[in-house]
Amino acid sequence: MGYVGRVARGDLGRSIQQNRPVVDELADAWPATLELTMAALAIAAAAGIAAGVVSAVWPNSLFDAVARVGSLFGLSMPVFWTGLVLIVVFALWLPWLPVGGMGSPSHLVLPAVTLALPSLAMVARMTRSSVLEVLREDYVRTARAKGVAERLVVAKHALRNAAIPILTLLGLQAGQLMGGAVLTETVFSWPGLGRLMVKAIFARDYVLLQGAVLIFALAFVLINLAVDLAYGALDPRIARQG
Repeated sequence: MGYVGRVARGDLGRSIQQNRPVVDELADAWPATLELTMAALAIAAAAGIAAGVVSAVWPNSLFDAVARVGSLFGLSMPVFWTGLVLIVVFALWLPWLPVGGMGSPSHLVLPAVTLALPSLAMVARMTRSSVLEVLREDYVRTARAKGVAERLVVAKHALRNAAIPILTLLGLQAGQLMGGAVLTETVFSWPGLGRLMVKAIFARDYVLLQGAVLIFALAFVLINLAVDLAYGALDPRIARQG
């Protein structure tokens, strides 16, 4: 109860290694992790939804086959392996991007893409199945029979009605992206919470590690709460039932 009371007052203890308040250590590292997570989530959402919609509109096409194979690859590869491959290709063989660290926007590209790939694959698969199911509904066939343009049918009728499972997945992926940032930040020397946790583990700084885990858990809960509240905006029937 004493620890819970201190946490409620914002006191997470002092770092054993740095001899600083844990809150200050987390405050220094949190913005970097938030930046990386938001960039990865934006990549996963934009590319995943686009690929899923195109695959659903043209099922069994060449693009659909490539997208499904790519999704399987993205889900199968661990982020630390993907990160090392991207470093070798785009930082060593093709010196286009920096190897690691944080500074210019170019430093964000490789870690954000590495972190986003598994989530991108899951979003693409979920979007494809959800949109494909909605496209078979009677109201979609009715809209097409009335002469509504195909892009409006997909955007206004299909994608909007398929948005709730996609939004749910994105909320879950946001939490998983923060967890995946532990490995990604270590590979790319990104100065965020994930790298801070790895340092705390090796230094046996359990007070700092406990505070970081608590912040991750709190962020995951808040993200999923925001997703639940967003359901009403996507489907007014849910808001009326609430």
